[in-house]
Amino acid sequence: MDDYVSGNWIAYAALLAWPLISIALFASFRLPTAIIWSVLGALLLLPAQVPIKIPMIPAIDKNSVATLGVLLGCTIFGRKQSQGSRLGLTEFFLVLYLAAPLVTSIMNGDTLYLGNRAIAGVGLYDGISALLSQVIMVFPFIIGRRYFRSAGECIAILRGLTFGGLLMTLPMLFEIRMSPQLANWIYGYFPSSFAVEMRNGGFRPVVFMNNGLSAAFFLSTAVLSACALWRARVRVLPLPRGALTLYLGGVLLLCKSAGALVYAVVMGPVIRWMSPKSQLRIALFLALVALLYPTLRLSGYFPTGALLSVAEDFNQERARSLKFRFDNEDKMLAHAEDRLFFGWGRYGRNRIYDETTGWESVTDGLWIITLGQFGLVGFIGQFGLFTLSVFRAAAALRYARAYHEQLLLSSLSIVVAVTAVEQLPNASVSPWTWLLTGALLGQAEGLRRSTRTAASSPAPTSHVTHLA
Repeated sequence: MDDYVSGNWIAYAALLAWPLISIALFASFRLPTAIIWSVLGALLLLPAQVPIKIPMIPAIDKNSVATLGVLLGCTIFGRKQSQGSRLGLTEFFLVLYLAAPLVTSIMNGDTLYLGNRAIAGVGLYDGISALLSQVIMVFPFIIGRRYFRSAGECIAILRGLTFGGLLMTLPMLFEIRMSPQLANWIYGYFPSSFAVEMRNGGFRPVVFMNNGLSAAFFLSTAVLSACALWRARVRVLPLPRGALTLYLGGVLLLCKSAGALVYAVVMGPVIRWMSPKSQLRIALFLALVALLYPTLRLSGYFPTGALLSVAEDFNQERARSLKFRFDNEDKMLAHAEDRLFFGWGRYGRNRIYDETTGWESVTDGLWIITLGQFGLVGFIGQFGLFTLSVFRAAAALRYARAYHEQLLLSSLSIVVAVTAVEQLPNASVSPWTWLLTGALLGQAEGLRRSTRTAASSPAPTSHVTHLA
């Protein structure tokens, strides 16, 4: 999560210019559209893992400038929205998410000595820095919850996701054919490694994402969004909706990412043909898996053996990779149990080091990164926010009177739930992730509020005079 690289002057100029581009978007488009493209544009176009470091403040990178742009735009052009004063689970999880790094840093001032390696402790200064980083990352969640509260805004975010996927397919097809070179040519660096991105005699496209897995997963969510708009009969371009969905799926197949392809192949038909109620049941199951995964792994109830057996039947290489991941998680879980509630802190303190060979554990999944760094409290705060919107959407389904509102709500729930599950094997969270999650919560709360408002409104008075 803290691995950074250096780019050329174009990379730094793009980062510094993005808040100004965001303001221009807010000045030119409706507020929901400006929010979507301020966050999504940063994800798709800005250099990954390139920071501008200034002492005493978090790194200025594509995530922080996306948040800064939205903050400026909403402050200048945003309309006031009444949210009410009632505190609930959302605020509870927000407090946990923001406070856990601060408490963790205060409790981890000790230096770790591992053979000839010494890892410094962390303290209040790092805790404040970590808290600021969490605020920057989660702010789009608050924006999504505040400004995306109707069916029209749900359509806008699904259309933005679909159109963003369509735009990404052009550079993806180029990199599939020519190798992932665009980040190197434009920004002067490559965020991943060619060895990692080589697959089956070709390459996975990376474009300006962290790696090929992140790029493929984004395209997978675009496929799901296209399926939702296809069913809701909402156009993205003046082309057949089914053809656009199949085109996105075809490019996803060329991305050579098994996990992202599985999400699209399994969940695409769910969105396209299953009822909204059934979709939300599946979304709830996925959200529960994501939320309970550490407990299932710690207790030994997660079916790792069965999954390995299935993987071996399909592909031995995939099975070996999955076994390595599970073995690595087991070691890191044992390490995390020593400081289970608030974790070990940042800067590699959450990892395992072999004193003889110098081997260092691999931290792929966001869940194990969060659990190791900020403990169970930090995990509950983060994944509680990820999944709460799905539960709220399921509870709010009965308030959606129009069928297309039900479809939009359930489809966005599937996208958010799949994104939460994706954080188990990988770490692809971004401000766009938080915006989607906040938008779903806003949809659910908007439906409940509109129904209560309608119910509390006085019935119209009849002016007809009845004569005896």
